[in-house]
Amino acid sequence: MEQHASPPESTDPAPPAGPGGQVAPGSQVDPGSQVDPGSQVDPGNQVDPAEPSHGPRRVAVSGASGLIGSALTRSLSEDGHEVVRLVRRAPRAKDEVRWDPKEGYVDAAGLAGCDAVVNLAGAGIGDRRWNDAYKRELRDSRVLGTRTLAAAVAAMDEPPRVFLNGSAIGYYGDTGQRAVDETAPPGEGFLPSMCVAWEQAAAAAQEAGVRTVFTRTGLVVAREGGAWGRMFPLFKAGLGGRLGNGRQYWSFIALYDEVAALRHLLARDDLSGPFNLTAPEPVTNREVTATMGRVLHRPTVFTAPAPALRVALGEMAGDVLGSQRVLPTRLTESGFAFTHPGIEDAVRAALA
Repeated sequence: MEQHASPPESTDPAPPAGPGGQVAPGSQVDPGSQVDPGSQVDPGNQVDPAEPSHGPRRVAVSGASGLIGSALTRSLSEDGHEVVRLVRRAPRAKDEVRWDPKEGYVDAAGLAGCDAVVNLAGAGIGDRRWNDAYKRELRDSRVLGTRTLAAAVAAMDEPPRVFLNGSAIGYYGDTGQRAVDETAPPGEGFLPSMCVAWEQAAAAAQEAGVRTVFTRTGLVVAREGGAWGRMFPLFKAGLGGRLGNGRQYWSFIALYDEVAALRHLLARDDLSGPFNLTAPEPVTNREVTATMGRVLHRPTVFTAPAPALRVALGEMAGDVLGSQRVLPTRLTESGFAFTHPGIEDAVRAALA
């Protein structure tokens, strides 16, 4: 899930968006709350060493102030890559380029010389209760932004090597207990239809012969934002618990692995199409709850009943209670190695 058309309003704590909505490529975070890489090796070091340049040297990023975007841009900058940030206001720094996705405008001159364009823009799925107007904003902020950047990339005399477009595992809808990978068709409902339109909006770049990658991201485990950014304070206060019956699958990914996977996909010229950015072993909400209590040494006796969630959240409750058992088949087959494949490891890494 910057990806928001405007900064999110301050609200009381609410249940986090569910598996399909994480995307989160797009949750906005406080600019001062940047990702702390701690003592871990930078994700850029996971890039295939067979790639001589270790990936692109000049990268344009939309949604650069969001949870994922800020972590990615920091990783790229620390490795010496030049990052161009797309902003909706007048540029204030040399590394900023103006764009207006609603008007279909981007300062194409600012994209000149970019080896890669990364689109992580989109309003936050869980930022507000869904109504017709906000659902339109969720869709337009993704589809119009993607269409704008894809058209700009396609029109360039020297286009970038790769157009990496954010997406989400919401593409698959509610999969129940059934495991799915990138070969599965889209599900039914608002989120799947939005994700399909989101990816289709990149057609201009694909038709121009630009390598195009779709990153279907799951629930990002990070204390700075997204679903876990809301969960950590609740669980630390001893107010955490399962949602509904807790049997629904959550397909998660550590923020560190998310950035490493993005770097991997940027660097590999032989990879295109959809990739699920989720840990290898999805876990149930019940398992997530137990893990959070164990790691934080807090009780997890509270439960949010499904009927109460439906009253409180409306249509979005289906996303919170839905089950998504999504596997990163293409990512692992490409040689990517997860640093935090398990839920407890991912939670501990987020708190480090």
